[in-house]
Order: sequence, then C-alpha cells, then structure tokens
Amino acid sequence: MNKPFGQTDAMLAGTDEAIDRQTHTLVSWILASQAFWVFLAAVVACLFLSLATDTFATPQNLFNVTRNFAFVAIVALGMTVVIISGGIDLSVGSTLCLSAMVLGITMEAGHPLWAGVAAGLAVSLLIGLINGLLIAYIRIPPFVVTLGMLSVARSAAMILSNNKMVFRFGPDEQDLFWLGGGSTLGIANPVIVLVLLAVITGLILKWTRWGCHVFAIGSNEKAAVLTGIAVRRLKVSVYMFSALFAGIAGVLEAGWLGGVTTNLGQSMELSVIAAAVIGGANLMGGAGTVFGSVVGAALIEIVRNSLTLLGISTFWQGTFVGSFIVLAVAFDRIRANRGSDS
Repeated sequence: MNKPFGQTDAMLAGTDEAIDRQTHTLVSWILASQAFWVFLAAVVACLFLSLATDTFATPQNLFNVTRNFAFVAIVALGMTVVIISGGIDLSVGSTLCLSAMVLGITMEAGHPLWAGVAAGLAVSLLIGLINGLLIAYIRIPPFVVTLGMLSVARSAAMILSNNKMVFRFGPDEQDLFWLGGGSTLGIANPVIVLVLLAVITGLILKWTRWGCHVFAIGSNEKAAVLTGIAVRRLKVSVYMFSALFAGIAGVLEAGWLGGVTTNLGQSMELSVIAAAVIGGANLMGGAGTVFGSVVGAALIEIVRNSLTLLGISTFWQGTFVGSFIVLAVAFDRIRANRGSDS
C-alpha cells in the first residue's frame, strides 16, 4: 500500500539527518553545525566587548542591541524559508517600508491600531503574492522579480505619502509606540515577537508537510514535482511568508521610530540575506535553520555596536559583514567537498 505523500516526504527529509546522527557522535554533529560556530563567535564577541569597554554590558546597551537586531532577525526568518526553497527575495526592505507607511497613513486618518496593522500586513501579503505568482507561474527568475518589486514597493510608499514623513498616528498612537518601542518584563517587545515567530517558524519547518516540501523543492525541484508536490502553489506561499514577516517588522519599526519615512528599510535586504547565509542557509537551496538566522542577525548587530563602542568608523561595518558572508559560504563549500570525498 502506498504511503501518503506527506509521510513519504517526511521520511525522505529525515533520512540524511538520521544517517548523520547514527554515524557521528552528538558532539561532532554539533561541531559540524555552522550555526553553532556563529553562536560561539557571538558569545566570544560579547565577552570581549564586556572586558574591553565599560558600556557594552550595561542594561541599556544590551536592551538596545537585542531590540535592534530583532527587526533584522524577524525579516531573516522569512528570508531563510525563501532561501531554503531555492529562491531569493530582494524586496523585503521595500516591503517593510510600504507596510509601515500604509500602517501610518491608516492610523493618521483616525483608524485604530488593529486596522492599521491589518492594512500594513495585507499590503505585504499582496506583494508576496505578486512575487510568487510571477516566479512560479510566469517563471521569471526570483532575482529579477524581487529586484523589480524592490523599486515598485518603495515607489508606492513615496506615492502614498507624497514622499513625506508620517509621524502622527491618531488616537492609538501610544499603543503603537509601546508595541514597537516598549518592553515587557524588561525585554523589548520586538524581541518577544521575534522569539514567538522563531518558535513558530521552527515548528513549521520541522513538523509540517509544508516545511518538508520547502526543503524538498530547494534540494531538488524536479524530484519534488515527480513526488506530487504542488511546487507552484508552494512557491507562492513561500514568498507570501517572507513578505508577511517583512510587514510585521515594518509595523514594529514604525512604533519604535515614532515615524515613517520612505527610506525606511533601505538596503535592509543585504543585512537580512547576510544573516541567513552566515547562519548556515545555502543560497543554492535545501539548507537553513531558524536558529542560524537569528544568531547571524545577532552577530551582525554585535559587530555594528562594537565598532561604535570601540571608536572605529562604522564605514568598516560593510567590510566585516561582507567578509563573514564569504567565510560562511567558503565554510559550507569546504564541508560539502569533504562530504563528497568521504
């Protein structure tokens, strides 16, 4: 009797991991994880900065670091899913901007917070839907589609706002400011949202048929088609997932900044892709973890913060982040070559 597709996919997706765990000890399996080394690098950087400066380990600075990296990490969660599927989304920064702008304009018109959030997330999902349809059904390369949407979404934000800053948010203004800039039990609200979304994303990728299928199409799309996976619909959902997370980050960032401008999220896609790749996501598809993306985003923010505290020009930030990306990809290639030789 034939097994259901979902059960078969789950068995196939877990085969490599099962074999790996049987042939290696737990310690060697952890040491082979790129996310582990990124996490270790972040811990070492924190220890060094705590000893080298008097300001890094202060409660206020740690609060700022965790809050600041949360925005990039939230978007990186969605980007990781796209990269796992074998795609790329360059429009996340502009999607974040448009979502925040629609939120601001809606609330400025006197509508409540929930209406502004709903409008912002709805326009984000629309962007993801358009990206997904063009990529999956028209078969335009993801790089081209999302690069074009990067310009279209930011242009839409300029048109809606007449290229002016939105800083009045109506009767629920303080609620928005608390959502993005406040804290609960001493933890920044964006960090709490990040943790919730990371747990949800991790569970979806690990335990659902949808998650197994995302890994399947990233590893071998042709094989996924032959097993009966609805690849086109899945791709559409993946880009909507990424856009939704960018929209959520836009809502939170609008509340943190207390205003929305048309340059919000500009070049953010570079940091987001860097966080995912540094954390172990393979740009060829089929590999990536939630934990890796989060610690990748954390490492980038720690580097940025350390440059400021050590009195080093922030112009060096791009050099460090770019070097991390190259090293991460090189590490992945070396590991893959060792695996093929053995």
